[in-house]
Amino acid sequence: MDILHDLEFRELIYQCTDKDELAGRLNSGPIVLYIGFDPTADSLHVGNLLPILGLRRFQMAGHKPIALVGGGTGLIGDPSGKTAERALNEEDIIYEWTAKIRAQLERFLDFESPGNAARLVNNYQWLGGMEVIKFLREIGRHFPVGYMLSKESVKARISETGISYTEFSYMILQAYDYYILNRDYNCELQAGGSDQWGNITAGTDLIRRASNRRAYGITFPLVTKEDGTKFGKTEAGTIWLDPDKTLPYSFYQFWFNTDDRDVIQFIKYFTFMTKDEIVELQGEVENNPHKREAQRVLAREVTALVHGKEAVSRVEKISAALFYGNLAELSKDELEEGFKNVPSVTIDNREKTGVVDLLVSAGICPSKRQAREDIKNRAIFINDQCCTQIDRELLPSERWFGKYIVVRRGKKNYHLVRWL
Repeated sequence: MDILHDLEFRELIYQCTDKDELAGRLNSGPIVLYIGFDPTADSLHVGNLLPILGLRRFQMAGHKPIALVGGGTGLIGDPSGKTAERALNEEDIIYEWTAKIRAQLERFLDFESPGNAARLVNNYQWLGGMEVIKFLREIGRHFPVGYMLSKESVKARISETGISYTEFSYMILQAYDYYILNRDYNCELQAGGSDQWGNITAGTDLIRRASNRRAYGITFPLVTKEDGTKFGKTEAGTIWLDPDKTLPYSFYQFWFNTDDRDVIQFIKYFTFMTKDEIVELQGEVENNPHKREAQRVLAREVTALVHGKEAVSRVEKISAALFYGNLAELSKDELEEGFKNVPSVTIDNREKTGVVDLLVSAGICPSKRQAREDIKNRAIFINDQCCTQIDRELLPSERWFGKYIVVRRGKKNYHLVRWL
């Protein structure tokens, strides 16, 4: 399956400047393409995965990807999809974030393959030392104000909160990126999210006007969820690609908790599984949804892509321990990772603690009366073992790794008690 047909099967093509002409160009030989990533935080997040994997799909099809890190444009701020001006960060912060994002992108692309090795480029190298007068004379004259005002990202901001000249100029800078990459690297295709369409077409128009050369643009769809909640967000916050910001276990659970209505679409978007494999999984969702096999496959595939196969083995061990009550098999790091986002309480280092007092002080039970009732009903588990003694005292020797006790109320309500 060629790259465009694969993207179409996966429903990844949202807009394209001239699909038939682009198809002809792709069929004639490898093309250089790029996608830009601005350093707006110290890590990329799952919302960035679609374009990152887009570059990888093109590379696997024999094309030559450029991952552009916006060390220059990150100092300005993209108005696309924003309702207000973004706070401008200092250059040293942008420099630090740029380095971290470069390192993350290197995990997804092959920079060694002979013939179509990926490139990492920072647009600060041409934007940082730009001469304003020269830029306005050579580039600015190709951008009629009416043309810029007609772009959706600009129109939306003007009609809502307004837009500064700083962010208004972002379109020109991104178009200039494409112009430079076309001139210096023979880049003929820019891809990105659907909110980048106006910036992408500004680039193709600039190349045509300034160089009289043909260039193409393609966008991927905005990822949405059928239940109306925002993709990439949980109660704990944004799902990051940095394992220090979102632990691999939490990352895995985010994908495993995908709704049945979304799971096949997300498998198309975020994995490299074949059409036949996806069709087979679709049948599983329709016939045996309770098994959640498609969710398990999705979680495994994406976690392996981002964190590696060893992380998958570790998080599935944690998941099994939580589900089957085998917590004693976990290492200290695995225990901490698995209970990162469960309710927890830290108490002082008393020699012993009454279980009823603990249940109330940790917020596990609302009152001592309820705590006693739960113990009588065999609803309280201490370190996987059912607690049946109302007057039980928890000793220091019962703490896992000298500091933890896991309390479960009912089937799924876990709490982590930590001693100082």
